[in-house]
Amino acid sequence: MNWISNYVRPKINSLFSRREVPENLWTKCPECGTMLFHRELSDNLNVCTHCDHHMAITPRDRFKALFDGGVFIEVKVPEPVIDPLHFRDQKKYPDRMKAAQKATGEKEAMLVAEGEVFRTPIVAAAQDFAFMAGSMGMYVGNAIVAAAERAVALKRPLVLFAAAGGARMQEGILSLMQMPRSTVAIQMLKEAGLPYIVVLTHPTTGGVTASYAMLGDVHISEPNALICFAGPRVIEQTIREKLPEGFQRAEYLLDHGMLDRVTHRKNLKDELVTIIRMVTRQAPAVRGDLPGVEPEAAPAKA
Repeated sequence: MNWISNYVRPKINSLFSRREVPENLWTKCPECGTMLFHRELSDNLNVCTHCDHHMAITPRDRFKALFDGGVFIEVKVPEPVIDPLHFRDQKKYPDRMKAAQKATGEKEAMLVAEGEVFRTPIVAAAQDFAFMAGSMGMYVGNAIVAAAERAVALKRPLVLFAAAGGARMQEGILSLMQMPRSTVAIQMLKEAGLPYIVVLTHPTTGGVTASYAMLGDVHISEPNALICFAGPRVIEQTIREKLPEGFQRAEYLLDHGMLDRVTHRKNLKDELVTIIRMVTRQAPAVRGDLPGVEPEAAPAKA
């Protein structure tokens, strides 16, 4: 046995030929534990291909999947006062904001856009739970008002994707004031006769659930989403009783009349367009972005 040829040389070759493998190529499903290749997961809209668990998806990726050709125009949102209370816990509030902006690549916790879905014009707003738990601060309030005003100006329905841990404590009472502000914004849509459709995603809790998230004309939820004001653990500790199985999950709320539909993320685009065109009394949408059927020419008179 040649020790140099059989061991040393292969070891040296392996060291020089070793490739760096990025750590973000695989994602572990929190529900079933399956390791999912990132491209496969992205193509499946961040839904586990093994157990169908709906993972978080960014507002930008959601809009790319929702709007025709992934094309949309962002709606400008007025900038609020930065750190009005000069709040500090373990970190300064501006430092937390900078960290969230760096981690998500977004300015704030809500993105507002306009575009077409199967050639149906809409205005959409979506919260990003990765940005400080999607918490409702002054910017989110401004975003909802801007979305409602844009929808009224264009005479379009508003679709809102909610995902939040509640109000933003760093803004105190100013955060809580976004509850009545958003309620007034939704009332503008109702007075204009425009549909307001809410898609509740995991999780939607606290002051968000107590305001604009439950004021829709139609409420749709993704499967197994937690939707509540106070969480099940808090309620269980308060009443000192065991809660029913699946309490405050989307399917439980559907059975008890708080939701209209529970829809898989892959079917959500079709569902939204069908509902919008139905309530606005439009003809069914043409799927696949194809031209509509041309009417037959009238027969020539003899």
